[in-house]
Amino acid sequence: MLRRIGKSLRNRLRGKLMVAGTSHRADGGTSESYWSDFNVTLHKKFSSPAESLEYMHWRNDQYVDYINFLPVSSHDGEVILDYGCGPGHDLVGFMTYSRPAAVYGMDISRPSLAESADRLRVHGYDCKLIHVSESDERIPLDDGSVDYVHCSGVLNHVPSPAKILREFGRILKPSGYARLMVYNRDSLWVHLFVAHVLPARDEKYRGLSPQEAFRRSTDTFDCPISRNWSPEEMDELARISGFSAKHLGNATSIFEMSLLPQRFTAIADRSFDAASRRFLLKLVFDERGVPHVDGQAAGIDGCYELRKVD
Repeated sequence: MLRRIGKSLRNRLRGKLMVAGTSHRADGGTSESYWSDFNVTLHKKFSSPAESLEYMHWRNDQYVDYINFLPVSSHDGEVILDYGCGPGHDLVGFMTYSRPAAVYGMDISRPSLAESADRLRVHGYDCKLIHVSESDERIPLDDGSVDYVHCSGVLNHVPSPAKILREFGRILKPSGYARLMVYNRDSLWVHLFVAHVLPARDEKYRGLSPQEAFRRSTDTFDCPISRNWSPEEMDELARISGFSAKHLGNATSIFEMSLLPQRFTAIADRSFDAASRRFLLKLVFDERGVPHVDGQAAGIDGCYELRKVD
């Protein structure tokens, strides 16, 4: 359920009204129908392992440090669940760069699972692919059967994130852990793209609340649910779900970095949101040109490690 470059970005700036905070589309469809229509490769087909891996590496390169926070290597001997596997980017990564004991891919979208199966066949890999529904009460795996849960860009879009996290806790072994990517509120996406660029570019965004504008800014305008968290809110979500959370850092998208020159116009605008202005004024840059605020990269992808609390 991720990611948002090129044609998918253009799709975000057109489309129909989203019903915020529900799991139904404005046109009457469900989350399952939405994610069956849309995925992060735009239903791209891969003809060779080299093409598939090149695309995976290109995708990771669009988010600075993402692959360092959620690596697909160093998982030898583990039973892995990729929850929200989409069209199989990370399934291919785990099978190529680790020697896992087993890999499960789960998704709400049957077309994406079929595309995962096709892509895995191109590589000659064997993974267990499982369709799940947002109405399911349980993840269809046994208690304490998984070493590592990988969940990238998925909790943003589910009706009950805490329910999903509790299920992660049930299926994880006592020594197991999860790594998540969720949308980060303390980001250029929120404080520049949503607060300034979109309202200036598209009248549909003018007058919306910050939360509503954000929900309509990611993964196309029609996305049924899209939310973000601060690190403090992620700590609390982890706590009520039976985990402790470690904020690994944030990955900044190249798209966000391309917007940086527009921050000056925003800052100079007296009507611009004061909190967003202060955020933009605090930006400092590392040697790579990655912007930081208060010691953290100012990117959309907040990355966390979760461990079960005894």
